[in-house]
Amino acid sequence: MPNLRTAIALCICLGLAACGSAPKSTMRSARPPILSAEQSRDAAIHAMGLVGTPYRYGGNTVDGGFDCSGLIAYVYRESAGLATPRTVSQLAGFGDAIARDELRTGDLVVFGGGRPTHAGIYVGENRFVHAPSTGGEVRLDRLDGPYWSRQKLDVRRP
Repeated sequence: MPNLRTAIALCICLGLAACGSAPKSTMRSARPPILSAEQSRDAAIHAMGLVGTPYRYGGNTVDGGFDCSGLIAYVYRESAGLATPRTVSQLAGFGDAIARDELRTGDLVVFGGGRPTHAGIYVGENRFVHAPSTGGEVRLDRLDGPYWSRQKLDVRRP
């Protein structure tokens, strides 16, 4: 019996030691880091500074213009060093889903529901910055405006 007790105790100790070990450096979290409130505010301010930049399908630079996901990628990369997905459908699953009444500056607003079609960056006071369409430019719009208030809206917090 003493050998059995020793073996059981050894198994328990080894099991506890494995639980307490540090994760291997090759393991990566599938979830992106959460931005601080300050980083989110910085992203919103940066986005507002890009209002007036031309729209360009596939665009992701100030000089070349932006599409909606290119604008988001540029803003988060430049203001917070955060890499974001490059398509609207990928942005729809990025970060954490939050309730609309919990919106804060720097959150993503994703339109279209199950088939996301457009995205922007919330900047406060029911407004968001986005790159809406060919021939247009990056602009500031209201979530409660006539067009956007009728769209299915999901909110993501990176």
